[in-house]
Amino acid sequence: MKSYFAIILLAFMSLSAIAADMPNIVIIYADDMGHGDISCQNQNSKIQTPHLDQLAAEGIRFTDGHSSSGVCSPSRYALLSGNYHWRRSYHFVNSFGIPYFKKGELTLPCMLKAKGYNTAMIGKWHLGWDWKSIRNPGAKMQTVKKRRVWTADAFDWSKPIFGGPVDNGFNTYFGDGTINFPPYCWIQNNKVTEAPTENLNLNGMKTKEGGWEFRSGPMVKGWNPYEVLPTLAKKSVEFINNQPKDKPFFLYFSLSSPHAPIIPNDQFKGKSEAGAYGDFVVQTDWITGQLLKAIKDRGFDKNTIIIFSSDNGPEKYAFSRAKKHSHRSMGELRGLKRDIWEGGHRVPFIIKWPGNIKPGSVSSETINQVDIMATVASIVDYKLPNDAAVDSYNLVPLLKGKDYNTPLREASVHNTNKNKFALRQGDWVYLNTYTGAVSNPPSWFLEDSGHKKLDDKTAKGLLYNLKDDLAQKNDLYEKYPEKVKAMEALLEQYRTSGRSVSTR
Repeated sequence: MKSYFAIILLAFMSLSAIAADMPNIVIIYADDMGHGDISCQNQNSKIQTPHLDQLAAEGIRFTDGHSSSGVCSPSRYALLSGNYHWRRSYHFVNSFGIPYFKKGELTLPCMLKAKGYNTAMIGKWHLGWDWKSIRNPGAKMQTVKKRRVWTADAFDWSKPIFGGPVDNGFNTYFGDGTINFPPYCWIQNNKVTEAPTENLNLNGMKTKEGGWEFRSGPMVKGWNPYEVLPTLAKKSVEFINNQPKDKPFFLYFSLSSPHAPIIPNDQFKGKSEAGAYGDFVVQTDWITGQLLKAIKDRGFDKNTIIIFSSDNGPEKYAFSRAKKHSHRSMGELRGLKRDIWEGGHRVPFIIKWPGNIKPGSVSSETINQVDIMATVASIVDYKLPNDAAVDSYNLVPLLKGKDYNTPLREASVHNTNKNKFALRQGDWVYLNTYTGAVSNPPSWFLEDSGHKKLDDKTAKGLLYNLKDDLAQKNDLYEKYPEKVKAMEALLEQYRTSGRSVSTR
């Protein structure tokens, strides 16, 4: 009997030792941050981001990194699943929307929890909850200011809310769900910390730039949006400070900035030359710095993988910002949030992995946020089933410095709206529609950028070579019909086959 328990104890100790050697993993996910908003990759930037610049100097910066979608919820699903979002949905989760994930679906935190990680999420979830589970019997939507909305008394706030982060692999969660969607309250794990009692009422508070863009709905009395970002920052640092040295952790820190409402705190006023939005980016950078400092102060910096990226490109306010402040949030790229132009989904993408990534590396390799799933699985030695992470490539050899004669990815798919897709293959990008725009730019912006207005709805598609034409000005669709035909066929194959990577 003693020998049996000794064997069990030895096995447990071995597993604990293996877990302790695993790298900690931190994903910092900005919201609506453009490719040109980080100063180290925009020589004309009016915003300085010293902490992100330093992170890039200590790791690798990808100049051709992408989110799956041009809007938030789909990109977040892709990040946490390794699947292109359009295999599940094209849309973002609206107020009181249903969960994106299916029950029991493998996610990044599920995988890491199975490998002994303490998994935590702080910040913007925006992937739905099962709100019906706490809705009072017979509750109906009410008309508030000519809009049909759910009011605070429609829900039993004492009940747990299922379908959120803790039901999808996270041990703990703290956040406000989505800053501009109800309910306006804090949620800890799967319950609100204080019950909303009234409908949205900001009592005359103003943004620093643009509109509030809040959806009407239940709110905790005295809710102050200006406290959201500082609270999330504080909670992320507290999480790091509370982690033991003998158990690996995964933190998904999902920021609410620089997404509208543009509400930088007063201490950041005037810290950029790009208006309040620029100040908000500076605050986002500062918060990143605070988290990095906490990681270093706790002695975790030598064994922590840090990934920084954004869910999509910048919001429509970027047009006026370019004119007023001479700052282009999209950099040299064409397009903004919602678009399948490059500027809608080519985003900041930095990875630091001490001892494995050569500091100061810059890569032009095309990668996608769906690749994080297979990459992390390789690092922690997790065998992914064939029906999971079906679009995810393992980036580990690339991160460790391997040169590829051909692109690592066969191709990448970009999408925001149903039936409108872009396929990237090497230097080429094919769009199966007459325009990549949803966020239509004003005429003066088109003229300043040297772009033609594309409004011929009979056009079958577009083709660009990004090596020679990063700003997507010169359509080559008619010039290279065989290239178009081949890319059309590959896009169709990806859409109908159920996966875009070979089986494992």
